[in-house]
Amino acid sequence: MGSSKKSDYEKDRQQALKSYSILDTLPDEDYDNLTAIASEICGTPISLISLVDSKRQWFKSHHGLDIRETPVEYSFCAHAIFEPNKLMVVEDASKDVRFRDNPLVVGEPFIAFYAGVPLLSPEGFPLGTLCVIDRKPRQLSESQKQSLEALAKQVIKLLELRKHKYQLKKTNQLLTEKNQMLEKFAVLSATSIKSPLKNIKRTCTTFLESYQSQVDSEGLNLLSSIDKAVGKLTQLIDALKKSSQTDAAIRNKKGVVKLKKIQEDLIQLYPSSDDYELTFFFKNEAVRTNQTALQQIFINLISNAIRYNDKVIAQVEIGSREDEHFYEFFVSDNGPGIHSEDRRRIFEMFTVLQTIDRYGEYGTGIGLANTKKLVEELGGEIEVDSDEGIGCIFTFSLAK
Repeated sequence: MGSSKKSDYEKDRQQALKSYSILDTLPDEDYDNLTAIASEICGTPISLISLVDSKRQWFKSHHGLDIRETPVEYSFCAHAIFEPNKLMVVEDASKDVRFRDNPLVVGEPFIAFYAGVPLLSPEGFPLGTLCVIDRKPRQLSESQKQSLEALAKQVIKLLELRKHKYQLKKTNQLLTEKNQMLEKFAVLSATSIKSPLKNIKRTCTTFLESYQSQVDSEGLNLLSSIDKAVGKLTQLIDALKKSSQTDAAIRNKKGVVKLKKIQEDLIQLYPSSDDYELTFFFKNEAVRTNQTALQQIFINLISNAIRYNDKVIAQVEIGSREDEHFYEFFVSDNGPGIHSEDRRRIFEMFTVLQTIDRYGEYGTGIGLANTKKLVEELGGEIEVDSDEGIGCIFTFSLAK
């Protein structure tokens, strides 16, 4: 390998090592167990998990040795990684021209025997070795060599698991930061957009009050369309703002939620009416969950059950039960039902099956998507069952 290619390879190898973010981390029992087993199998007083950095070899685990690192120029492991697919064995270092004058041979820890298995990343880069060391010359049997190679594979599995957990944690942190930014953006955008929309609506109203008699029917229809469009946009902005605040609500800690209090709050939000009837069947007195999220789920489902009901009186039933691991709730209605092909689609953002509800207001397609998001963030699932023309029942579970 030419010097330029060798330099590029070493740069890539170092980058592969750094991708594990493991150098200079605290001791870990899982790695220490493997070096202890390696020493026991091979009958050596010392066993190391050595990672070869640019100027040092650093020991993630150092069974039988107090030091944590040595200069790379003294490293046996730095030689071992030059042949990444081969176990390197030095039976007597005092007779090996590469190592007989090595300070680690002529001085502490007085290395006489060394056997190291390169630790290969999935891309084939040698990160270091799992090695065993003795202060006297010796040999390894074939079974000992095979066992050492098997343990080296376990070290790589631990490194890969740690890497994936680290990457997942980093990704989750980035997503959290982005969600927080989106929440702020949604609130600021809602405020900025709603103001001109209010001005448009106010202008239309003022114009009609002053000049309605001078405008023909076509002009009045255009103004009416503008007014409806403004109303729909305002409703959509409010729904998006509410959706953006969902994560903030969920991040609040769980607590004991009295279902009787939830029932009282819902009755206040939906007082007696000729349009609907609410009936409650809560079988348990309290649940442990996020109260704000649970209230919002009920509000979304009850509002839909009323707004999109095609019967003279919308009959809505709300209830609960629990098992060992979950609380289960339901909201059922006597509405038109949902076609089987649409039952999964209704939980997708901006999906609207009925454009206008029974009160002439436009749907946004955000409520059920937000409901599903809330349920899943609380460790549960939501599903819908329906008979067309008879009604449907939404069932959702929340983890205890």
